[in-house]
Amino acid sequence: MCGIVGVVSKSPVNQLLYDSLLLLQHRGQDAAGIATANGNTFYMHKANGMVRDAFRTRNMRALPGTCGIGQVRYPTAGSASSQEEAQPFYVNAPYGIILAHNGNLTNSRQLKDELFRIDRRHINTHSDTEVLLNVLAHELQMASAGYSLDPAMLFKAVSGVHRRVRGSYAIVALIAGYGLLVFRDPYGIRPLCIGKRETEQGTEWMGASESVALEGIGFELVRDVAPGEAIFIGLDGDFYSHQCAHEASLNPCIFEYVYLARPDSCLDGVPVYNARLRMGDYLAKKIERVISAGDIDVVMPIPDSSRPAAMQVANRLGIEYREGFFKNRYVGRTFIMPGQAVRKKSVRQKLNAMAVEFKGRNVLIVDDSIVRGTTSHEIVQMARDAGANKVIFASAAPPVKFPNVYGIDMPTRGELVAHGRSDEEVARIIGADQLIYQDVTAMKQAVRDLNPALTSFEAACFDGRYITDDITPDYLNSLELARLAPAALSERDAGSDSEKAFSQLHLQLSVE
Repeated sequence: MCGIVGVVSKSPVNQLLYDSLLLLQHRGQDAAGIATANGNTFYMHKANGMVRDAFRTRNMRALPGTCGIGQVRYPTAGSASSQEEAQPFYVNAPYGIILAHNGNLTNSRQLKDELFRIDRRHINTHSDTEVLLNVLAHELQMASAGYSLDPAMLFKAVSGVHRRVRGSYAIVALIAGYGLLVFRDPYGIRPLCIGKRETEQGTEWMGASESVALEGIGFELVRDVAPGEAIFIGLDGDFYSHQCAHEASLNPCIFEYVYLARPDSCLDGVPVYNARLRMGDYLAKKIERVISAGDIDVVMPIPDSSRPAAMQVANRLGIEYREGFFKNRYVGRTFIMPGQAVRKKSVRQKLNAMAVEFKGRNVLIVDDSIVRGTTSHEIVQMARDAGANKVIFASAAPPVKFPNVYGIDMPTRGELVAHGRSDEEVARIIGADQLIYQDVTAMKQAVRDLNPALTSFEAACFDGRYITDDITPDYLNSLELARLAPAALSERDAGSDSEKAFSQLHLQLSVE
């Protein structure tokens, strides 16, 4: 999961990109990057850390131009600490392309081999974004004729990308001297929307992962980018769109509605906040079936993403709603932190249980989901330490039992607390007196209630169905072996502070 943005403006674009990335900071906290185009020249700055740390005034001044892209990174392929793997990525031929990507390619290894053997292209990092960029560059080179470039050639190149690339991808890319290219994978797994703003100088366009990035800086949400669709916006603001996939279907990642997206965003016609309210409604029905409301004194959320669901649970059950956990807003989102040890340490730094709300009470704690169980165990223990008489834990999402391979960092079965375990066994592991999960069908229906056109979802981590049809047991086993390799353990679980986790190639021109 990452956050991407691309803008074609009538005025300097650097501040617009910076402000947009701040609004998407929840989607990635490991690195940030901005690239702009001024005429035929690209300017780029990227660094590890959050947006406010990656950019100084001098960096912003060095990003001139009225067209640009940006990204906040949460690594699911490659290194969490290598600055070279921060995005955007650049390739000089053909034309000059800079690209940023949200998602995860499931055939990255095959593509990397093809790029070397067939296309004669060298990939210098472990990032699948560099692979995707070079596939696009090759397809654009094959589609173009002569020195000029038109939208039809770009759309032909994107069609070539769709034929070769598997997995999830939402893309923003700059073409030197031409404009902004935006496209989405044929399954529509990762979110991508387009917006505009009318000015005295003309129409400005913006593509972003979430609508909040548009609306927060004064753009109007026009629509979501369709699965398989490509949109090209020229430097003069001309807008072109084309369906580039032979077979496209909308299967949005349902974990976006559960946890990933901001509640004030609207994804594929569904307000995220309303989806979480509906999940609370369905969860309350499940709780009513398995436990007596008289056994619960108070309902409490784990701030912030579970708050809408918890409010609905309390309202439907007629039980008092209280805020028992205080959140330190200066600690990042624990789910997207790169190492298990870092996540565990950060839970108590992020949350503090207020004893006055817990002492002597039977508490129903509502969280958005339970993935590894690390956070849930710490939360339950905090409630007990604060004096809770009984702790019942409810998840607004079903058990996460399967690896996610489409851009969420949960790729090994051994990391998933619910994999191969009953609800009772998970309850014992996290220390709860009772555990209640949302049903898979209810979760999907909660989102579908708000947009009946959504007939299918990417929900593999809950139901084990991988919609790209290329995920085999051997593939999942190879992912786990790679993740559990000593180097991966050193980086992810020890929380490596190394500036460069992988050796990089550095070229230096000698002057005689």
